[in-house]
Amino acid sequence: MFMGEYQHTIDSKGRLIMPAKFREELGESFVLTRGLDNCLFVYPLPEWAALEKKLKALPFTRSDARAFTRFFFSGATECELDKQGRVLIPNNLREHAKLQKDVVIIGVSSRVEIWSAEVWQHYCEETGVSFEDIAEKIIDLEI
Repeated sequence: MFMGEYQHTIDSKGRLIMPAKFREELGESFVLTRGLDNCLFVYPLPEWAALEKKLKALPFTRSDARAFTRFFFSGATECELDKQGRVLIPNNLREHAKLQKDVVIIGVSSRVEIWSAEVWQHYCEETGVSFEDIAEKIIDLEI
């Protein structure tokens, strides 16, 4: 399980150091793709395979299913870490997530998300106010 929040920087070549706590669970190769809310999603290969199976089951006759599948898979790329624990983020994905220099990497259970620090801060300010309301609406758990 991935969890935690880490502050990092992306270098001028588009390389980002993946937190050491995430490296082992990601494995030798993993999938990086466009995420929702202007971030990037990072999946270990077994999680990607499970997600791929679910997306394949969507009815291709529905335009929204086709659009989401196109969006998700067209941005996907299989990545590996270099010897310094860095991943090279392709330019199209850096543009999607508005990644410049300061980056936040968060663990979200079965995946990792990569955010622009500015976008993450804005997202937290927007959703932080209603965190309790969101929890009430989607789950019936005591936290």
